[in-house]
Amino acid sequence: MISALSNHHLFGILLTVGLFYCGTWLRNRYQKSWINPLLISVFSIVLILQLVGISYDTYMKGAGIIHDFLGPVTVVLALPLYRQRMLLLKYKYAIMGGIISGVFASLVSVFVLARVFHLDELLTRSLLPHSVTTPIGIALTNSIGGVEGITVVSIILTGLFGAMVGAGLLRVMRITHPVARGLSLGTASHAIGTSKALELGETEGAVSSLAMGVAAITTVLAVAVMQLAGW
Repeated sequence: MISALSNHHLFGILLTVGLFYCGTWLRNRYQKSWINPLLISVFSIVLILQLVGISYDTYMKGAGIIHDFLGPVTVVLALPLYRQRMLLLKYKYAIMGGIISGVFASLVSVFVLARVFHLDELLTRSLLPHSVTTPIGIALTNSIGGVEGITVVSIILTGLFGAMVGAGLLRVMRITHPVARGLSLGTASHAIGTSKALELGETEGAVSSLAMGVAAITTVLAVAVMQLAGW
C-alpha cells in the first residue's frame, strides 16, 4: 500500500505542499519568527522518508515538478522591482555598495572559517556559494569543482537562518529603513530571505529581490576573478 502510494507522481507534491501548509498554519497560530514553514516541511519530509523507507528518487518523481517552478517563481519577483523602480534608482549607489560589501563579507567569511576549522579545499569550494540563490549556486559550485549536495544544504541553511533571525536582528540593531532591511535580507539570504522581506513590505521585497539577483552575479564574477588570480 505504502509502496504503491509513494510511487504515484502526486505523492511528492501532496506531501510537500501539505507539510508546508501545516508549517504555515503553525506560524500563523503562534506568531513566532523561528517557526518557519520551509524548515518544518524540510525536516518533516526527511523524517517521513526515513521512517517509511522511501527513497529520495521516488519522492522526487512528484516533488521534482515543484522544483521546476523555482526559476519561474524567481522571475515573478520582477513585479515589485518594477513597482518600486523609482525608489531603487534613488538609492542606487547605496544599494550597489551594500551588495558588494555583502558579497565580499560572504566570501571572506568562508575563507576565514575554513582556515579556522581546517576545512579542505573541496569543502571550501562547496561553501562559497552559500548566499547565492540555488540555481546559480549549483552552477557555480559545479564550475569550481565543489560538491553540489554540500552547496545546496549550505544555501538552504543560510536562507533559513536569515529568514528566522534576520528581521529580529534588524530590530535589535535599530535598522528601520525599508531599503536597508530588504538589502540585508536579499544579499545574505537569497530567495528565502526575500520571502521574509516581502512579508515586511513591498519596498523591502523589491530591494531584496534586486539584491538577490545582483549578489548572485557579483559572486560569480568574484569567484571567476579569484580563479584567474590562482586562489
